[in-house]
Amino acid sequence: MRHSEAELRALMTAGLDGDAATHAALLRALVPLLRGFFRRRMRGDEDIEDLVQETLIAIHTKRGTYDRDRPFTAWLYAIARYRLIDHFRRRRVSVPIEEVEAILLTEGFEEAVTARVDVERLLSGLSGKQARAIRDTHLEGLSVAEAAEGARIGQSDVKISVHRGLKALAARLRGHE
Repeated sequence: MRHSEAELRALMTAGLDGDAATHAALLRALVPLLRGFFRRRMRGDEDIEDLVQETLIAIHTKRGTYDRDRPFTAWLYAIARYRLIDHFRRRRVSVPIEEVEAILLTEGFEEAVTARVDVERLLSGLSGKQARAIRDTHLEGLSVAEAAEGARIGQSDVKISVHRGLKALAARLRGHE
């Protein structure tokens, strides 16, 4: 099963908050993502499973460095990339210069960071309530009921905040601030 950024982030933060079962579930969910990451960069290498395990250990031991306000997958793939570089150093693997960029690029990292910065910049021009309602419902994937409960406001207030916030963003993007 493929997990979204919001789901992985939720598992990570629950684990950071002391939920050991959720942390274990996160590590299990990461196995196929990491296998795919390494498989695309290491043609037929028998060390893929070792790299997956090393990366999971690094994620577990370095979990305190995760910034809850940043995308989880960018942090995950940065760790995986460093594990891969360490692997190549240990094995003294030579890689053709044409392939270096493909190996080092983290899955969607640049796009994710750029998109996150753009979204945060746009949301910063809204009221706090509108920005949170949009973040919760459209970016984090929460239902209106979940967003309302988290913000301790009514569901209709969340709906109105989302509507007005999106309307303000659309006007700003059209240049009619």
